[in-house]
Amino acid sequence: MLDCAIIGGGPAGLTAGLYATRGGLKNVALFEMGVPGGQITKSSEIENYPGFFDSTKTGLDFMDTWQKQCFNFGLKHEMKKVETIDKTGEHFTLTLEGGETVEAMTAIVATGAVPRRANFNGEDEFYGRGVSTCATCDGFFYKDKPVTVLGGGDTALEEAFYLSNICSDVYVVHRRDEFRAAPPTIDRATRKENIHFIFDSVIEDAVGDKMGLSGVDIRNVKTDKITHMDNTGLFVFVGQDVKNDVLKDASDNFICKMSESAQVIVDLNMKTSVPGLFVAGDLRIEAPKQVVSAAGDGSIAALQVISYIQEQQ
Repeated sequence: MLDCAIIGGGPAGLTAGLYATRGGLKNVALFEMGVPGGQITKSSEIENYPGFFDSTKTGLDFMDTWQKQCFNFGLKHEMKKVETIDKTGEHFTLTLEGGETVEAMTAIVATGAVPRRANFNGEDEFYGRGVSTCATCDGFFYKDKPVTVLGGGDTALEEAFYLSNICSDVYVVHRRDEFRAAPPTIDRATRKENIHFIFDSVIEDAVGDKMGLSGVDIRNVKTDKITHMDNTGLFVFVGQDVKNDVLKDASDNFICKMSESAQVIVDLNMKTSVPGLFVAGDLRIEAPKQVVSAAGDGSIAALQVISYIQEQQ
């Protein structure tokens, strides 16, 4: 039986594995189908992680050292997909793809969330090279330059406001003629002089070359008129898809308490409503969606796992 099963190999999962193994647990496995590292491995530059400032290093380079460090302390990497996790008595049963089962005393789920795609031409081609889903991560690259934001919810307007303090101008493209965001958020954004709104419109194409994004073509959904706008930064905020399927039982019900947006409800110790089950990273409520925060979540969850096991013994 595993002391701890960690599901998800991003910054939260890897850090949880490091702290669990260094903390004395001998039988800890990280379940991740691909190479551990998470979404940050797709980033072309890392500038906002404390102690790491090298513009020649990519997200993949950044996470490579994490893997080596974690596995050095005895963390096992299982390249197997976990289909479900159930509480069976005092322990957990993980059902893997193919029907194999694994028992564990505790579990940390760190499967994260992925930004929803808007599906315009060039979105995938220029992702990480001008197309971004994180203003906090990438906004500084466009200091004193114009950028475009796609979206009309709270996140889109909040990120547009954040960018307005860095960039020269922020053009918010929204397919409707009014926003879905909360009134205070709308009011704050509309009062900012360098935030401009383009209603009834969508991004038709992201254009550029091997150097990256150079501009966007914006289509008015009522007139079909195309307007080209030159800029090197496009931020897409059209929602998040939380990767929570592993927490559903055979009846498609969640095994722990969830928020209305299908994120896991945890306390400050990353504890869920199920004893022995912890959640870390973007899967949890109010996650900042930053590498440094996910790593902090992972360390907290692992330390709590150690305490939980000691209490059970």
